[in-house]
Amino acid sequence: MDQAISPAVAARHRRRTIAAIAVGLALVCGAAWGVHRYASPSASAHDIAVAEVRRGDIANSISATGVVVPEREETVPSPIPSRIAHVHAKPGQQVAAGELLLTLDDSSVRVAIASLNEQLAQQENRMAGLRVELEQKRKQTRAAIELLELDLQSARAKLNRSQLLRKAGGISGEDMLTAELNVQRIEVQLRQQREFIDDTARVNASSIADARLQKAILQKQLDQQLLLQRQTEVRAPFAGMLTSVAADEGAAVVTGQALAKVADLQHYRVEATVSDFHARRLASGLAVQVEHNGQPLAGRVHTVLPEIRDGKVTVLATLDQPSHPLLRNRMRVDVRIVTDRKQGVLLADNGAAFNGQGRQQGYVLRGGVAHKVMLDIGASDGKAVEIVAGAQAGDRLIISDISRYKEHDTLRITN
Repeated sequence: MDQAISPAVAARHRRRTIAAIAVGLALVCGAAWGVHRYASPSASAHDIAVAEVRRGDIANSISATGVVVPEREETVPSPIPSRIAHVHAKPGQQVAAGELLLTLDDSSVRVAIASLNEQLAQQENRMAGLRVELEQKRKQTRAAIELLELDLQSARAKLNRSQLLRKAGGISGEDMLTAELNVQRIEVQLRQQREFIDDTARVNASSIADARLQKAILQKQLDQQLLLQRQTEVRAPFAGMLTSVAADEGAAVVTGQALAKVADLQHYRVEATVSDFHARRLASGLAVQVEHNGQPLAGRVHTVLPEIRDGKVTVLATLDQPSHPLLRNRMRVDVRIVTDRKQGVLLADNGAAFNGQGRQQGYVLRGGVAHKVMLDIGASDGKAVEIVAGAQAGDRLIISDISRYKEHDTLRITN
């Protein structure tokens, strides 16, 4: 006959069952935790960089490489084919405006000047001869006119007598006609002489004008040769440092060959090269941030050169402090050209985790675990990036490169 189980025994049995279940669950959870711990990837906190998302202002900019160059630099070319007669200055020397740097042999120019002076003298003699010739012809013609005027007076007197005699029947009609024709002949001759004076004056004036034009052409050529002669004395175009000079006395030079270069090493600007991908965003007047060894300098885009070489656009930028003591000739600098500015946007420090603009994968750190998120990256000024979407203010983003974990949705961060 079965006996009823006492309540104490039943309670003890229940406790043992519950304990066994609890131990089993603990073992299962422990095993699961262990599997997760050893299966889930991890990274050391010492190997990653973290930045907190915050609100602030950012300048959207384009990165460029630049070099510091003198704001003013001028090369003096050879004006003629010649040879170097004497060198008066040395490279690295400070020179004043107009200071003599070197002298070229000007013998060929002096020969040309002498020849042109002779041709000018010939033209002066030609014009003087034409004036004398004109005056002689005028005198001769005026004398002929005076004689013809006397002949005309005599012929008219004879005509008047013939008219009186004709009325009295003293002469024939033929004699009367002869007297009339003689007057007309002299009148024609007189008119021709007067017209000859005018024609001669016009011809002579044209010849003088031609000689004067030839003289003007020769004078311009002479002025050019005199200028070339002055340029054979190569002088500094402005005060500055003589950075280079053709120093070999007796060496031959050709027209246009660089003889000397003078630079103002007290005032500088920056020449930057930018990928032609950004060409449409470049314009004069854009703000520029120049940096060397952490020292920032501000400026503006002065000129965007239209020519593209090797996929690069050259930008000339002026500096707010062109005489800053940091600046050195041909010094390389980092340049950022600011295309626009944004205020009150979400920002995070820039890092290797970000790859330009647009949607990309990122990790938000919460409680020792990094969770994969999709971030929308906007503007960048090189030091910070704009977080358009995918994170909120206060979130902590991993900004170092952890692309090797991109296949995992979570990443444990160990101490």
